[in-house]
Amino acid sequence: MSREILLLVDVLAREKNVTREIVFGALELALASATKKRVHDDANVRVAVDRETGDFETFRRWEVVADADFLDEEQQVPLSEAQTQDPDVEVGDYLEEALEPIDFGRIGAQAAKQVILQKIRDAEREQILSDFLARKEHLVSGTIKRMERGNAIVETGKMEALLPRDQMIPRENLRIGDRVKAFLLRIDRSARGPQLILSRTAPEFIIQLFALEVPEVDDGLLEIKAAARDPGMRAKIAVKSNDQRIDPIGTCVGMRGSRVTAVTNELAGERVDIVLWSADPAQFVVGALAPAEVSSIVVDEERHSMDVVVDEQNLAIAIGRGGQNVRLASEMTGWSINLMTEEESKTLVEAEAAAIRVLFMEKLDVDEEVANILIEEGFSTLEEVAYVPLHEMLEIEAFDEETVQELRERARNVLLTEAIATEETLAEVADDLLSLDGMDKALAGKLAGGGIKTRDDLADLSVDELVEITAIDVPQATQLITTARAHWFEQAGKEG
Repeated sequence: MSREILLLVDVLAREKNVTREIVFGALELALASATKKRVHDDANVRVAVDRETGDFETFRRWEVVADADFLDEEQQVPLSEAQTQDPDVEVGDYLEEALEPIDFGRIGAQAAKQVILQKIRDAEREQILSDFLARKEHLVSGTIKRMERGNAIVETGKMEALLPRDQMIPRENLRIGDRVKAFLLRIDRSARGPQLILSRTAPEFIIQLFALEVPEVDDGLLEIKAAARDPGMRAKIAVKSNDQRIDPIGTCVGMRGSRVTAVTNELAGERVDIVLWSADPAQFVVGALAPAEVSSIVVDEERHSMDVVVDEQNLAIAIGRGGQNVRLASEMTGWSINLMTEEESKTLVEAEAAAIRVLFMEKLDVDEEVANILIEEGFSTLEEVAYVPLHEMLEIEAFDEETVQELRERARNVLLTEAIATEETLAEVADDLLSLDGMDKALAGKLAGGGIKTRDDLADLSVDELVEITAIDVPQATQLITTARAHWFEQAGKEG
């Protein structure tokens, strides 16, 4: 019988192109499954097949659990009982009892073979998947084999992949038999069907297509640093040259537009803007907004946003149809972009200057002239007045050293007073509000000043109300309120 087992293992290993170890593992599962039917369906059975002789041993095993956790007598044994058999046994160990090995010839060759073949199929698929991943292929080519509920099943060599409906380019009419390319979005190892999940809408797809069409990318002479897409309509890619002799945009366009045309054809006519990447965020945003021409730009590092000024003629181009151009530029650069005309910019600057002027006049107890000098010299907060290096403030021609020292002293006193007041206010704020993700002391202080002192108080607010109280932007306000309300939904789920 042992010779029969070794023969079966060798045949199946060769036939299915898997290792003998995988077949041995499958065989042990099949024997254990058959043994359980004879002992008890819930029993935990272990079978060990000797790899050299083909002989096998069968054991019934019980997991040792704490007495308080003992629930299943078929698979568990309480610690106190287990220690009567083995004083050294611990929770998590197993007690085993040898069983009479089942007659291999009696378990039913067909039943055993089904278990073994299923295990081998799983191993085969895992091996193919591992080989695929080892090649580090992100761009997948294949043929549409069938359509299932709007999703396409794509045959890629020995594997099937899934191209979900929501990852297809809108208005693209894919049919059975069509050859398609797609980006490997993720791998779903838990799926019973295709495990490769594809996308034709991901920004990475256009990067891979250009890498395919532009050999300089593979050679490292050119890099595609970022991309953003409105699938089927328009896309933007940012390119960088690592060789001064190479024109990155011209290289991606190709002779008579051949390279960019090949990508556009694969993307169902999607128009592609190719722009220069820059390490300077402001310069990158200016390029990303092409073909619009930018007049000036103001960067707000704290909010990760930019105020971009364009003239009236360029405003419509910068925005694009339905806001497409500015949205794609924002997605590609990772910066929030606020477009405005020169007139709107002037109004905004004047409004900001007026607010700072009032702040300085009230808090520092100075007249309008002194406040204006500070603004003209680039000061916009009390912290800057208080803590900017002394030598920088002494460079202001309109101020002597005594004036500078007095302004710094007043600013520091105001900040200290406000800090003490904030700490006193925070003493009234509940811990559940202070510990909320996205919350800090300054924000909590503003909320407390508006009478918002608990998590539920915050959760009751609308986004507009929160923006009005704190002056934070809408996305941040939305996120905060969503976080504050999360425990309501958790509670509702438990009650349901």
